[in-house]
Order: sequence, then C-alpha cells, then structure tokens
Amino acid sequence: MAVCTKEEEYRVHDVEKFIGGFRRFQHKYFGAHNALFNSLKAGQNPTTLVIGCSDSRVDPALLTDCDPGDLFVVRNVANLVPPFERDGSHHGVSAAIEYAVCDLEVQQIIVLGHSGCGGIRGLMRGYEPKTEANFVGNWVRIAQPAREHVLRELAHKSLDHQVRACEMASIIVSLDNLMTFPFIAERVDAGSLALIGWYFDIQQGALYDFDQTRNGFVSLVGAPESANP
Repeated sequence: MAVCTKEEEYRVHDVEKFIGGFRRFQHKYFGAHNALFNSLKAGQNPTTLVIGCSDSRVDPALLTDCDPGDLFVVRNVANLVPPFERDGSHHGVSAAIEYAVCDLEVQQIIVLGHSGCGGIRGLMRGYEPKTEANFVGNWVRIAQPAREHVLRELAHKSLDHQVRACEMASIIVSLDNLMTFPFIAERVDAGSLALIGWYFDIQQGALYDFDQTRNGFVSLVGAPESANP
C-alpha cells in the first residue's frame, strides 16, 4: 500500500478544500436562489475594471464583497500597468484593459495596490533574477519611476518606509500609464471613464484613496478598532 508523504497530504487537503468551496459556491448561486447566474448566463456587464496584485492575500472580489459579474479583474505582480506600446509583442495586461474599456465599456478603472508587496520590495532592493529570463525583474521595472522618486525624496528613510512609499507611488505610475492609452484618455476627457487609485493596508485593514487634488493618499475606510493596539 502506498503511503502518502506529508506534502502529498497537504496537497490533497488543499484540493478537498477547493472542491468543498465550489460546492458552497454552487449551492449559493445555482441553487433555489439562482437569479444572479440566470442573468449572467447571457453575458457579463461589469461596470468596473480592477487591476490588482497577484498576491494571494489581496483578492479584489473578496476585499469589496462583490458578486460574480460585478468586477472585471486583471491581476499581475505588483498591480502594474505598462505604458501603451505598439511593438507586436504579446501584451496580456494591455489586452485585458482594451477589452474592458472598448468591449465591456466599463465606467471606472481601479488600480488596487497593497502593503507588503513582494514585487515592489524586490524593485526597491534591486531584484535578483531567479531564472535566466528574469520575467519578474523586467516586469517590476515598469515602476522604476516610483523607485527613483522614493530614493530621491526618502533616501534617509528605512527600507520598510521606502517600500511603503514606493507601493503608493507605483499606483500613481500605473494611473499615469493608463492615460497613455488613447482610448482611455479619450474617455477620461469625455467624462465617461474614471481612474481610481486605492491602497490596501494589510497590517491595519484600512483602505486609502489617491486624491489628485492633494497628490497623495487619504483614508477612505479607517482601520477597525480590533486592529488598533
């Protein structure tokens, strides 16, 4: 009889957890009260595109308590938006943005950053390639302008302080990069599309919003009392 290793037991437990979760999802949305998915079967009509991080702790739908169909979500390392380019390469993020704006006609785009971002910390420290391709290092360099700003303005601060500042500054870089897409700039200028920058503080359980008039982040939802020391 084959004996499962501890690692195999963990994997089986994970898969069973996922299957159980799907059953609960199925019961909630495909059971007696299935009006939502009856409407979604005909197609999706989200009003919001969220560009979030691939970090397992930062699921946009969970954070905003949304139902299926509410959000069109793009997730990548460090929730970055590349600038608009016509170079014939494969642009997964740009393709998703184009589809959300031009086909789904979303009304707002939220760039959702967060504290404790490994991609931004790697950028600030100087990312060490794990493979010859160095996909991560090349990708996070999209936020190089944020890194340079932080090193210039906060050179005397600790690495942790610099990383937090860069996490916020990189959101602004992504918002600026969104405006390099002609079809986005056109809609923003016409008032049919809004760009929003949010920062989720995992340590405090708080949410911050980028205020363009102040050129900084302001509290949108404060930390719960249970998170305060």
